[in-house]
Amino acid sequence: MNTNEQTYLCYHRRHLLGIEGLTPEEITILLNRSETHVQQNRQANKKKSVLNGRTIINLFFEDSTRTRTSFELAGKRLGGDVINMSVSTSSVKKGETLIDTAMTLNAMHPDVLVVRHPQSGAVSLLSEKVNCAVINGGDGAHEHPTQALLDALTIRRRLGHLSGLVIAICGDVLHSRVARSNIHLLNTMGARVRLIAPVTLIPSGIEHLGVEVFHNMDEGLKDVDIVMMLRLQRERMQGNFFPSIREYFNFFGLDEAKLANAKDNALIMHPGPMNRGVEIDSDLADDFGRSVIREQVEMGVAVRMACLEILTENLDQSEGSNL
Repeated sequence: MNTNEQTYLCYHRRHLLGIEGLTPEEITILLNRSETHVQQNRQANKKKSVLNGRTIINLFFEDSTRTRTSFELAGKRLGGDVINMSVSTSSVKKGETLIDTAMTLNAMHPDVLVVRHPQSGAVSLLSEKVNCAVINGGDGAHEHPTQALLDALTIRRRLGHLSGLVIAICGDVLHSRVARSNIHLLNTMGARVRLIAPVTLIPSGIEHLGVEVFHNMDEGLKDVDIVMMLRLQRERMQGNFFPSIREYFNFFGLDEAKLANAKDNALIMHPGPMNRGVEIDSDLADDFGRSVIREQVEMGVAVRMACLEILTENLDQSEGSNL
């Protein structure tokens, strides 16, 4: 049985709209396929032709140089034709609705749409109006599935497994789609998740997702395997969520003193872009022995290659099942 046949046995979904609802087997399929692209991306010749003739459109309603560039590299390294749509100069700015945009793009017969949108649920709505595969590149404060997958791949490559690990997600949980996707993935794969943040940056009722909540870094980081810091998303904040940046870093920024509560070999993660001296001390961010932040960026391309590859393979197999 070849790799593609194994994929069809375990992964029948047409879209990648979120991590919630994925089975451990489906997550493993995506991570295993991502592994095959890590070594390819480290070779002199990084290109394959598996997406030859396929068209990928990156439709970003929010700026994101890192995610968009990662998807662009992923598509091109697989031999696809990649188009980056600039929403700031598109008809959307002239009053076109999301549905009209979807119908227009659908008429162009793309194979994959990668969509980032500031409103939760917008990507799912768009996926219902097109015939191609849709990948959620981040929707509001809802989900960012490929970020969670690349985080999981980074951890698995370093520690060999996810099950049983204690992972602390620290910072602006309230506005973070990265946190939500990671909570779903890590719980599904058998890890224990702790959230550490000020009361003002913890969503009400988040405990129902199966996490432990802490409001003190020293307590929350006790004996954890992974410390995953989050960016303060001040562009989404309306009102005062903490007294000052200085006070935020003093109580919730990662430094040597707070990290000392974690396991001696605990890994440091951050989805980027980092606010140095706000969420994390610069020396820790650049500690190549413990920080895997640069590895996360590398794994991002491999994960997005895997998602593009699997979803295009499934285009002719799928009956339209959504994620």
